[in-house]
Amino acid sequence: MVTEQEVQTIGQMLVDPTQPLQARFRALFTLRGLGGPSAISWISQAFDDGSALLKHELAYCLGQMQDARAIPVLVDVLRDTQQEPMVRHEAGEALGAIGNPEVLELLKQYSTDPVVEVAETCQLAVRRLEWLQQHPGEPVTSGPYLSVDPAPAAEERDVGCLREVLLDEAQPLFDRYRAMFALRNAGGEEAALALAEGLRCGSALFRHEVGYVLGQLQHEAAVPGLVAALSLHTESPMVRHECAEALGAIAQPSCLAALRAHAADPERVVRESCEVALDMYEHENGPAFQYADGLERLHPHPGTPPLKP
Repeated sequence: MVTEQEVQTIGQMLVDPTQPLQARFRALFTLRGLGGPSAISWISQAFDDGSALLKHELAYCLGQMQDARAIPVLVDVLRDTQQEPMVRHEAGEALGAIGNPEVLELLKQYSTDPVVEVAETCQLAVRRLEWLQQHPGEPVTSGPYLSVDPAPAAEERDVGCLREVLLDEAQPLFDRYRAMFALRNAGGEEAALALAEGLRCGSALFRHEVGYVLGQLQHEAAVPGLVAALSLHTESPMVRHECAEALGAIAQPSCLAALRAHAADPERVVRESCEVALDMYEHENGPAFQYADGLERLHPHPGTPPLKP
């Protein structure tokens, strides 16, 4: 049983800007796993941080927790035009992930936001909530992935057909997302290569989601496409950062040079993503089972560095 004191110690690590970013990420994902009102409270306190990357991840985790008690802070973040677009976008997506219809009208309102990433995200969230209302009791997650996705995977299983929908910019964005998640669930080299083609088309929001999905898929065939997108300085930082994190998750030697090359990138969100990705790379190639290791660091085994709030 986790004590309130343990949650507080991990929460203090998260909100402390003097701590290394990778340690704060591990604390965040520990709190996400623990859940409950105290975890939500600590996560919510960090939205005034200077790191857009961290704030984006806070919103993502609150959405994945699917706890309605996170709705008020996510609404505040979505409404706050002083927050970076990638943070507001993630708050909108998180509101869709929680799946509570009480936010439907708000999401419709922000579906015409002047920031295109926010508008598109809210349009997708509206479609997801409407889909949930039209398919009550139907499982939303499918395949080996436990994430709450912004669209349910398409029922189509043919990789070629899914690729056509994914890359067809005349198709509704929601349907292209459904194809994207179906390709992820299909897995394998052909699906990974089809997804990687998506890094060269569509909106920045679409390309960033492709990067995220390739990180989940963890197939080495996608590495060249991810490296190319990360290295493209004219690409949106929102896309480049997701490609960096995907390379950290794939964690093959072919990923390492690109991550190191951009660890001093002039774009803060990109260099911070490389920092986190290099930490993830070490985890994927190390003996530790758990990335979200905040509790383990409170009670370290020999050789595990302790958590120092």
